[in-house]
Amino acid sequence: MTIVRSTLPESALRVTGDALQETLVDLLGLSLIGKQAHWNIVGPRFRSIHLQLDEVVSTARSYSDQVAERAAALGIAPDGRPETVAARFALPGTKEGWLRDNDVVRLLVETLTTAIGRLRERIEATEEADKVSQDLLISLTAELEKQRWMFEAENWPRENA
Repeated sequence: MTIVRSTLPESALRVTGDALQETLVDLLGLSLIGKQAHWNIVGPRFRSIHLQLDEVVSTARSYSDQVAERAAALGIAPDGRPETVAARFALPGTKEGWLRDNDVVRLLVETLTTAIGRLRERIEATEEADKVSQDLLISLTAELEKQRWMFEAENWPRENA
């Protein structure tokens, strides 16, 4: 049943819908990773990284809403159910228990790097399909790259460089 009709042709809608849905899953999962690390971080840099994790969570939550609403505006029902996120989430995640500050920084750099790579693929895929959705993905990528840079700068000089 279609409630909202899209202004996009069917082929463009499929490409755009897939890009938006996969981005929604990544963002919802990223917000959970950020909170899990936020609650369990320990170490001398606890406070600064604890606060920085809140920025990542805020970004992920804000953009997840924008991505879901963009999908809905195109007539695609966004799926943010826990079972969907659990089944389709593909970013690196946290381990159970307390997390050392250095490990959290490494994890966030790795997770954000993976998310950014996946976003860049979706940016390319939506270039012809839907420039409006592509613009949203570009904005999100810029924001996640900023967060990644901030985390990577936390472990300078690199431990194994």
